[in-house]
Amino acid sequence: MLLLAHSRILCRQPSLRAFYATIRNLRQPQPLPEGDESDPSESDFILSILRANPSLRDTKSYLDSFGIQQPHHHKKSLLPSLLDLPAPALRPSARQPPTQDVDIKTTRVISSILNPVYCRTALVKLQGPFSDRQLDSISRGMVYLEKLGLVSVIVLEHDKLPRGDDRERTAITEETNRVVAALEAQGAKARPILGASVRLGPKPGDSDAPINGMPLLEAHVFPEDLAPIRSALRAGEIPVIPPFALDSFCRSTRVNANDIVAALARGMAEAAELDAKPQTQKPSEPHADYSEDINLTPMRLMIINREGGVPSYARSGYPHLLVNLTSEYNYIRDTFDPAWLRDRPSALSNLALAHTCLSYMPPTSSAVMVSHRSPSSLIANLITNKPAVSSSLPHALLQGNRKLTPDTPTLLRRGQPIRVIRDVANVDRAKLNHLLQTSFHRTLDIDAFYKRLEKCLDFVIVTGDYVGAAIVTNEPVPGSSSRPISYLDKFVVLPSHQGDGTVDFLWVALHDESYGLGHPFSINPNGGKEGKGEGRDLVWRSRSNNPVNKWYFERSTGYIRMGSWILFWCDAEKRLRLEEARSDSGLSYIEDWESGRLEEWAEVVNKIPSAWK
Repeated sequence: MLLLAHSRILCRQPSLRAFYATIRNLRQPQPLPEGDESDPSESDFILSILRANPSLRDTKSYLDSFGIQQPHHHKKSLLPSLLDLPAPALRPSARQPPTQDVDIKTTRVISSILNPVYCRTALVKLQGPFSDRQLDSISRGMVYLEKLGLVSVIVLEHDKLPRGDDRERTAITEETNRVVAALEAQGAKARPILGASVRLGPKPGDSDAPINGMPLLEAHVFPEDLAPIRSALRAGEIPVIPPFALDSFCRSTRVNANDIVAALARGMAEAAELDAKPQTQKPSEPHADYSEDINLTPMRLMIINREGGVPSYARSGYPHLLVNLTSEYNYIRDTFDPAWLRDRPSALSNLALAHTCLSYMPPTSSAVMVSHRSPSSLIANLITNKPAVSSSLPHALLQGNRKLTPDTPTLLRRGQPIRVIRDVANVDRAKLNHLLQTSFHRTLDIDAFYKRLEKCLDFVIVTGDYVGAAIVTNEPVPGSSSRPISYLDKFVVLPSHQGDGTVDFLWVALHDESYGLGHPFSINPNGGKEGKGEGRDLVWRSRSNNPVNKWYFERSTGYIRMGSWILFWCDAEKRLRLEEARSDSGLSYIEDWESGRLEEWAEVVNKIPSAWK
């Protein structure tokens, strides 16, 4: 939308004054629409997929996980000679298409029959109780996910049922059967797993000390304990599991559903590893019978409740959009307002659950905390693996975005540690060189590049072990005593980490350290200035044919074209807000403090030498 507005402005208003004013007006928050977002049409399967609006990268990533899988060489085909069958003979009078076309079409049809959509598993914590209507909506979402290849393993929780109640077991069993009935009413097959699949206590052999800062699990699972779940999945049924576990006396007792989910996350991942190992002889364990039917490794963790996501201080209590658990987990807990516990009493415990589960799940996995009012967002999350609204968008657009509501889901990723480096001597040059050259597919002029950084580096933000970096320099203005220009020299993420949240995490850190500096919501745990100081306008350039420009258009305040280059900038948000407060009508035209700055930026940026050979 913003890109379209940009193009219209260039066509209609050639003057810089009108162009810049229109861009700024687009940044003004828009009123939220009235009424409930849960329109009945949201429940439509096809419409929900279209609303996800996946990019080409999103689509490819989804197909890589759920598309037709190449058969393993060690497996024998069910119909070994079917692919070799000759095409049927036609009468001489009939038109016979080329043999090659017939073979291709026949192979594709047979391949689609013998290789259905590859199923993956999701762990779902269903935190009720829910009304019949709410449960129907949730069940419809589970069925839609199953159609897309994600089969849910559902664990129930009942917040309103006190522990130790005389009817506790009966009530939990009835609720389990109620969920099964709701799923079947939506066309799915479901199975209640009423026997305890989880054992209380730490797993034998585990150390008593926490590993990597993770707390010890209160329950554990052996591979053979998963036989009922495997059996249900093999039969095409959604297993529904009550929060029961076996104690040391082999008694089935009710426990916190978080303990069940965490134990299953670890146990299913470990069982999948056993399945992947080559078998020299047929094992005796029950789980081995089903090892080739479905991948038990949890691909998603879904926490469906009545509260929604984790509230954020940066959004006045509205949910976090995207959480980097590695770098933000402790900070979110430290900045959690106790007043939020009134409406979201389980927010912190669910945050801890996601933190624990994702430590056992693959790095590409994610967790989503979502209200029962937003079932369609589960489909968008599955296809794109992205938050409903990008957390790296300008704060004004986030405030005015109608999709941002108290029920907006929170997407959680394991993420990467983020740190800010201010001295070139502390940069690992070998790793940074590899990152730049691998991502840009060009040869870096190493000596010239670092010689320039030694003179003008402001800071480098590094994610993980140099899987991403943002390099910002101070570019002096010739013949002027004004402050140097804050220039984004490089913004880069390894191709293997594009689409896993690293890009958004890196840009948010860049925002907090540059043009967003000085705002309370820019206080971050990344080891930078932690919100202290004054924000500065951030400027950068990009080739006009760069496919990333669409992403830049959405995050910049404005841009101008300079031949084969496009100059982007982001206004310092704190100063912009102060200037708007001084004017009753807001900022509509170029102010005195802005006069001539675009020409100055263009002159300086055009003279910055290339970093490539």
